[in-house]
Amino acid sequence: MLFLGTGTGLGSAMIFDGMVVPLELAHLPYKKGRTYEEYIGLAGLERRGVRRWRRSVLDIIERLQAALVCDSVLLGGGNAKLMKNLPSHVILGANSNAIDGGIKLWHDSLNPLATKSKSIKPEAAPLKPR
Repeated sequence: MLFLGTGTGLGSAMIFDGMVVPLELAHLPYKKGRTYEEYIGLAGLERRGVRRWRRSVLDIIERLQAALVCDSVLLGGGNAKLMKNLPSHVILGANSNAIDGGIKLWHDSLNPLATKSKSIKPEAAPLKPR
């Protein structure tokens, strides 16, 4: 699952096999010498208007989903509520989820035993030459 947070900027992370992978996609080039963040962050919303901003959000979701080969996208952040008619693979998330997740990470970091992921699998046996 790819997470994209549209607020003042553009936040991004991927959940892969139960692990959170932080990403920095906001500053990748997009169009006309501008970045993804400049199109779907707050500055892009104010500069281009809601209708054009929505089209850019959907376009960027499609591009990133294809590039990162993810099954679904969770769209959150303060401006996500402005979206309409999202495709079935895009889920609208609440900002409270990010706050709850941050608190959980904070508490887990204070308890070293809690940070051991149950989803980590032991290494596979090395392949034997034929």
